[in-house]
Amino acid sequence: MDPDAPFDEDKKKTWKQTILLSFQIVGIVYGQLSTAPLYVFGTMQTGDLISEEVVYELFCFIFWTLTVISLLKYASIVLKADDEGEGGTFALYSLLCRNAKVGLLPSDRSANEVMLYEEKSPCKLKADSRARRAIEKHKICHYLILFLALFGSCMTIGDAVLTPALSVFSASIGVQISLSSILKDIFASSPHTQDTVSKALRTYVPVPSACVILVGLFMLQHCGTRKIGIIFAPIIAVWLLFVGAVGTYNIFHWDVKIMYKISPVYVFKFIRNVDKGRWRLLGSVILCVAGSEAMFADLGHFSKKSIKITFICLIYPLLVLCYAGQAAYISKNLGVQDFNHLSQSMPRHSKHLFIVLSLLSSAVGSQATITACFSIINQCLALNCFPRVKVIHTSKTIHGQIYIPDVNWLLMILSLTVTVGFRDLVKIGNATALAIICGMLVTTSLMSLIIALYWEKNLMVSACFLICFGFLEAAYLSACLLQFHKGAWYLVVLLVVSMTIMISWHYGTMKKYEYDMQNKVSTEWLIDISPGLGISRVPGIGFIYTDIVAGIPAFFSHFITNLPAFHQVLILVSFKSITVPHVPESERYLIGRIGPKDYKIYRCIVRSGYCDHIRDTGDFEEQIIRSIGEFISIEQSDIESMISPDERMIVVGNSPLDGNALVPLDEADSCMRPSPVNNESQINPLDETLESSNRSKKRKKVRFMLPDNSPKMHASVRKELLELIDARESGSAYFLGQSHLVVRDGSNFVKRFLIMAYRFSEKNCRESPVALKIPHAALVEVGMVCTI
Repeated sequence: MDPDAPFDEDKKKTWKQTILLSFQIVGIVYGQLSTAPLYVFGTMQTGDLISEEVVYELFCFIFWTLTVISLLKYASIVLKADDEGEGGTFALYSLLCRNAKVGLLPSDRSANEVMLYEEKSPCKLKADSRARRAIEKHKICHYLILFLALFGSCMTIGDAVLTPALSVFSASIGVQISLSSILKDIFASSPHTQDTVSKALRTYVPVPSACVILVGLFMLQHCGTRKIGIIFAPIIAVWLLFVGAVGTYNIFHWDVKIMYKISPVYVFKFIRNVDKGRWRLLGSVILCVAGSEAMFADLGHFSKKSIKITFICLIYPLLVLCYAGQAAYISKNLGVQDFNHLSQSMPRHSKHLFIVLSLLSSAVGSQATITACFSIINQCLALNCFPRVKVIHTSKTIHGQIYIPDVNWLLMILSLTVTVGFRDLVKIGNATALAIICGMLVTTSLMSLIIALYWEKNLMVSACFLICFGFLEAAYLSACLLQFHKGAWYLVVLLVVSMTIMISWHYGTMKKYEYDMQNKVSTEWLIDISPGLGISRVPGIGFIYTDIVAGIPAFFSHFITNLPAFHQVLILVSFKSITVPHVPESERYLIGRIGPKDYKIYRCIVRSGYCDHIRDTGDFEEQIIRSIGEFISIEQSDIESMISPDERMIVVGNSPLDGNALVPLDEADSCMRPSPVNNESQINPLDETLESSNRSKKRKKVRFMLPDNSPKMHASVRKELLELIDARESGSAYFLGQSHLVVRDGSNFVKRFLIMAYRFSEKNCRESPVALKIPHAALVEVGMVCTI
């Protein structure tokens, strides 16, 4: 047998997967880029397109913008800055947090406290530099970088609102124009009928049809990225081939020399003769790269190789042909009505096909921004910068493919509002262009820091990247700002609302965390005060959920002071999301002991990356108990942990002892196998009582027993594991602190407003604060008033 056969087979599977992903990408990632020809020239004022030279100059700008920004910046450079396969604004921010200590989130600071094991993070290998020291030293830099991350996220959300409205409304206008042209030929002998039909089409086609398509698009989102990609990819593929073929036809039919107009000379001619009217045309030109940001933001849904292959081999050349053909048509038909719309450049015999494809592809073209919005909000959620919403993972194999129902319906409502409210392609295009260029400027700024701090390139390389791309994008930004009063203001409204939500949530989370840290009590307090209060231990396990990772939370100390009793086993559980995309299952649980062994108080920290879907897991309680059982087995052989005076956390799940501490016993098997408590009932006389009292109760889904080699265990380990099993059999209670933020009298308006916004968001959250599916009958909520 050929020893290289398995390798070759894996290689074939990899290429098959890349080809399949490349096909899906056409409909998901590149939908917006592919449908941009519908509105690039269409959003320009026809009065500004006064001559062939202006059209040639604009085509030259389109070509070089598409080449420099989409091909050079994103496909060649930015895609290399992925965070373990994840892309987007927060992926860049997380890289900076790990490599330049600029994190301001509670999870960032607590991560330093809980990772008391040998880290595999590359940040330790980074050499100290003057730039890194300067950024780490000045707190204002930390706030600025976080603001950039939040600002870029808001631009992605704004783009997801505006792009569906723009692309679908543009296609609807194209349908109206095409139908008018067709009906004009039919009713050529009746001018009065032509006018009546044209008015009816303008009234009843663009807005109503756009609204219907938008509703259908957002209703499809629950199907998931993979199914949508399979459905949408053929549509966009056919659309691209269609517009590429039409573009080629127009080049040869109208102006075969149009391809010579890509010479940079035409850029200099445009700049030399520029005025306010011509400069604002660049606000429409930037729409040709709409969707380039999605190449990076949607990286978690697909592979880097498939994204590059699809863009270089298919998207880029076909788009160049399409824009060239449209520019060739416009340059020779400046006197025709609506000459700047793509539908007018279609040959007469292809208008019917254009009507169908444009409507379908316009809906598909919006998918890239919607998918990117889901990815960005999911990252914001994990890093405590967005109110809790339900996230549904639509793929078991690709972690980044998600669907957020609440966000989806909100985007749909806002897109419909934009379409019905503006009813103007130019105004919607102006707002979309501003969102696109602002998002690109944020990526450029963060990438320059990545080049200097993460890639450790010379500062001159970082400065060159910032100056070259930043200067180009700043020029487009100035053009977009000239149209601020013509629709672009709507983006500012969206920005203010979304930024207020993010900043207030981040501020409230920070203040609540700081209050918990300031008011926590030491573990010694719990140990020393127990005899004095006469605290009794009741059978069962008490799970205490808290954000802090050291000490006892204030709400629990308040609880046991007023009700002096707690369970025979206490587990303090903290869920911590850190600035990495994924945490392996073997490194997810950190277990430690609080106080002497007789107290049986443990701390469990569940670590997750900002792309992990831990909320979809319903067996956390079983996993925590298994992890504690493994910790008990490891601890006995770990002399350092036994003599350490401080609380020490140990990573469990990657030990050779894994699976030899507690063995899960399914409910079906529990009837055939002896109860784990009966095996060692002589350890404690109370065990028999607990066993008999629990027989009548409904068994939990998963029970535990000792492994077959349990007689070889150390006696103390065996006893503690059996006590843990007993506590599990007796039932569980869950303690959750409910902190209510109250602002001190005399606080300024900004502080009051942020806390008010935070409380409103918290009250309307659609997801619980902890990941476990806690039964209501066993939940104990302890309210605390936090005065800040």
